[in-house]
Amino acid sequence: MNVAIKDSVAAEFAKVDDVIVELLQSDVEMVENIGHYIIKAGGKRMRPLLVLLSAKALGGIEDAHIRFAAVVEFIHTATLLHDDVVDLSTLRRGMPTANAEFGNAPSVLVGDFIYTRAFQLMVGLANMPLLAHMAETTNTIAAGEVMQLVHAGDPDTQADQYQEIIRRKTAALFAAACHGAALLHDASADKANALHDFGMHLGIAFQLADDLLDYAGNPDETGKNIGDDLSEGKITLPLLHAMKVGAEKDRRFVADTLRNKEGGAFADIMAIVQRTGGIEATREAALHHQHIAIAALDVLESNEATAALGMMANRAVDRQG
Repeated sequence: MNVAIKDSVAAEFAKVDDVIVELLQSDVEMVENIGHYIIKAGGKRMRPLLVLLSAKALGGIEDAHIRFAAVVEFIHTATLLHDDVVDLSTLRRGMPTANAEFGNAPSVLVGDFIYTRAFQLMVGLANMPLLAHMAETTNTIAAGEVMQLVHAGDPDTQADQYQEIIRRKTAALFAAACHGAALLHDASADKANALHDFGMHLGIAFQLADDLLDYAGNPDETGKNIGDDLSEGKITLPLLHAMKVGAEKDRRFVADTLRNKEGGAFADIMAIVQRTGGIEATREAALHHQHIAIAALDVLESNEATAALGMMANRAVDRQG
């Protein structure tokens, strides 16, 4: 994430990292080892940044926002730990995944620890609407993970089912980060709803762009193995588009590859996706949601933080990692 976007909240952003390190402390050594391994792996910290920028756009950042930003990052980190085990992933952000480094069982259990630590922190914020909102959000994310698992390798998955998976699995936490900041500010309903819509559509655009990186990204920049999604049988929009508009032979090949989770067929699948315009169609869909996200910001006052949120949306689609 470009440094310029963080400039207006740089001091608060550093405090979020301090809270994260503080709350990863445990008398169980493995918890700290895996927790710090994940944190050191880096990442864009987009979700806590959304909390801080949303709060500042509404008037200012309070200590509760800093702690809530840490909550959001903890929830995201826990989902990554569990995802990598389910997907049998070995590489994330250019580093071995925690499950590859420490094993599956420790990764799952430390993921549970980080989830529960997040809710301990939320209880301390003493804001029941926020707690209810985040309980609903984490349940939505978990349901999205199950939906993705159910549809893995299923070429009969429909576009609306795919959209629902990414809405739940990815975009829900983006929306919760923005909306939660508004709840802590006790903002008006129209501003809170606008931030929720901004986060939701930004999250969808971000995930669509992420799906593209499996076909058009540079592994050195994305930090993931090309073809991973295909090997896991994940349904993504480039594949759905190829099966919708491709010739019968191409549709059949894509369907069989998904069913069998044949990552080795990636080169042939890539050719089909390019031939059928799957990359362009996915990018157009991402841009559509990007535009909706940016339009939602019109309800907010014009200030440095609102401008930074707009910059985040503008850069969500055409990125390399």
